[in-house]
Amino acid sequence: MIPARDDAVALAECLARLAAQTVAPWEVVVVDNGSSDDTAAVAAAWGARVVTEPRIGIPAAAAAGYDCAGGDVIARLDADSRPDTRWVERVAECMRADPDLDAVTGSGQFFDLPRVLQGPVSGIYLGAYYVLAHLALGHTALWGSSMAVRRRSWLEVRSQVCRDDPEVHDDLDLAFALGPGRRIRLDPALRVGVSARSLRGHAQRVRRFDRAWRTLRLNWEVAPPWSRWRARLAR
Repeated sequence: MIPARDDAVALAECLARLAAQTVAPWEVVVVDNGSSDDTAAVAAAWGARVVTEPRIGIPAAAAAGYDCAGGDVIARLDADSRPDTRWVERVAECMRADPDLDAVTGSGQFFDLPRVLQGPVSGIYLGAYYVLAHLALGHTALWGSSMAVRRRSWLEVRSQVCRDDPEVHDDLDLAFALGPGRRIRLDPALRVGVSARSLRGHAQRVRRFDRAWRTLRLNWEVAPPWSRWRARLAR
């Protein structure tokens, strides 16, 4: 499942990589989130099922995609994700090996930075995200550029996720909804290339920080971190 808005070029690369997988996905769902470019046409040309979500924002688009997906495991990429040829195979192996696992999340590397910076910047960014989010959640976070969730787990929490606020991080919000009573695993082998465009420019960085804080604040109103850790330790 791939939410996308005005991202036809990056989406074409992502879909081409999905077409070359060692294990073919059962279906590919692209959620067109009010695009004004050829995003929907590109998705259809690659044989994806196109779902239209007119409410602008990744939370609405991602939730619509999870709702429409028919497989037992819903794997998630972003339009600018670049999975290797074994990405779907690794998702399938991970979920098959542990039937009680609710979700798995992966890692990545920024492909459009200077080569000498790709590894260090990616490691610092994702490392900080996973460590800090783990403290906030009481368990492992999810990263929307490379992740998968069981359909049964999504159906259990779909009413709890934010859909109408475009300034919420949908992957972190879903991790909050899954809660400390469900199991999420970080698998570094589930690795993708991803664009660093969301980190370019002061305004972009400030917006991502504001989104993170907004997501934390909204979810901590429901369950503050100390109660989440108490539930995790009791489990």
